[in-house]
Amino acid sequence: MAKAVRHRGPDWSGNFIADKTILAHERLSIVGVDTGAQPLVNEDGSLALAVNGEIYNHRILRRNMKTKYSFKTHSDCEVIIPLYMEHGLDAPKYLDGMFSWVLYDRKQDRVVAARDPIGITSFYLGRSSSTPGAVYFASELKCLHPVCDDIIAFPPGHVYDSKADKLTRYFEPKWWDPTNVPSTPIDYKLIRHSLEKSVRKRLMAEVPYGVLLSGGLDSSLVASIAQRETLRMQDASRTAAQTQANSSELVGIDDSNELSTVTTFQQLHSFSIGLPGAPDTAAALEVAKFLGTKHHAFEFTIEDGLDALSDVIFHLETYDVTTIRASTPMYLLSRKIKAMGVKMVLSGEGSDEIFGGYLYFHAAPNKEEFHKETVRRVKDLHLADCLRANKSTSAWGLEARVPFLDKQFLEDCMGVDPQEKMITKDRIEKYILRKAFDTTDEPDVATYLPDKILWRQKEQFSDGVGYSWIDGLKDTAEKHVTDEMMKNPKPEWGTDIPDTKEAYWYRTMFDEHFPPSCAGTVERWTPTWSKQSDPSGRAISTHNAKYDSAQ
Repeated sequence: MAKAVRHRGPDWSGNFIADKTILAHERLSIVGVDTGAQPLVNEDGSLALAVNGEIYNHRILRRNMKTKYSFKTHSDCEVIIPLYMEHGLDAPKYLDGMFSWVLYDRKQDRVVAARDPIGITSFYLGRSSSTPGAVYFASELKCLHPVCDDIIAFPPGHVYDSKADKLTRYFEPKWWDPTNVPSTPIDYKLIRHSLEKSVRKRLMAEVPYGVLLSGGLDSSLVASIAQRETLRMQDASRTAAQTQANSSELVGIDDSNELSTVTTFQQLHSFSIGLPGAPDTAAALEVAKFLGTKHHAFEFTIEDGLDALSDVIFHLETYDVTTIRASTPMYLLSRKIKAMGVKMVLSGEGSDEIFGGYLYFHAAPNKEEFHKETVRRVKDLHLADCLRANKSTSAWGLEARVPFLDKQFLEDCMGVDPQEKMITKDRIEKYILRKAFDTTDEPDVATYLPDKILWRQKEQFSDGVGYSWIDGLKDTAEKHVTDEMMKNPKPEWGTDIPDTKEAYWYRTMFDEHFPPSCAGTVERWTPTWSKQSDPSGRAISTHNAKYDSAQ
């Protein structure tokens, strides 16, 4: 079962067996490279832990532990063991990061599992009618479905306790209830500083890293901040080397939210992909040139994408049209990035959900509905963009980190009066995010992005890589799926009937890899307040009107 996800962790394999519990781990080493092999075990062997993730505040947690604990590794994840010793089931509340983990407590014969608040790292829980009472956990469906006939996506922000055999929500932020419409006035500098801190945390690495740069607003902002931080820390590490002040070996965030003890920073690399002449490629090149990153612009053909589709669906474990369209170029790009020796990338997922950036948000009737939809979208990210970012990259042993989904940044931005996020005649989508990084009136602050990028209209990723990509998918689906097939969907699909030939085609490919019991973990992405059956941003009338007026 563990071998089925070796692509996620090509660096090492480990296992722990005790009583009736087995933990197996496939490792991708990014922090604590030399000492962090998993599963991690405490000194007397009574606690064992397997983690997929990054704990950005592990240095602070280590320093503030009341429980005496002898750390055996430099891994950021080891801190979960003493945290559990101190706080039990409340341990996940203290973690700042992205994670899925399973811990075995031998003394209590207890298994505890948890997933990060938004579900950035993928995680599933399974059971089998042939082994009643047994519970299975894995990062991907492909480990579980040969054994389990009942599988669910482990809900984000929850902790599982085998003693009670139940899941409990531990993540309950103020914004979680969509009927509680926030009224906090906008603070542009807070948004800016909050995102800067979030990016800084996510540069915690001991291996080469880069940024995914589509040329859109979100990835460009992340790249801009990452480049500033990299240059700033290069200067700081040179100073530290000269004074020999940098003695600690732990990489991580300290109390002042500084990234400490990283002694070397390579030039920041940025990566983009598109069909020849794609809208995003030209914009990405412009941003990279402005920022001074070492940019790699890759191209793919429609044929490359079509050839990869079945593999993409196998890795994604979904048949959602939007996710597959956007994941295919990301999957192809991840392979190129890994081949260059890079193991971690920053990416821009989450911004559109937080700020109402999708073009269909133009049709929101009022601020209450606008807010309700942003909450719904953030809650569903683990089934859509987080799933895409995590699995498209993990397919090639690459890790994606998403600064927009930082716990504090979410709190700061989901708490803003949604009237500020509404799209009006004089306010483009994501206006407040753009405004937060518009330093025109701040002569002492260096420009983050050129105006035409900062105020560029939204392109959904599968559109931005080249409009003919989606057209090519539709045309090919037309050849594979007949009108007769559309009239006669498979009985095992129940009420989840594909409404287009493209959707039908993806579902049949999904069925080649996974049994019907896995379909319950899939959710199809559809825009609200829109009559469009096609989820592409280009299908939204606002987009066409914008571009028609520009031509």
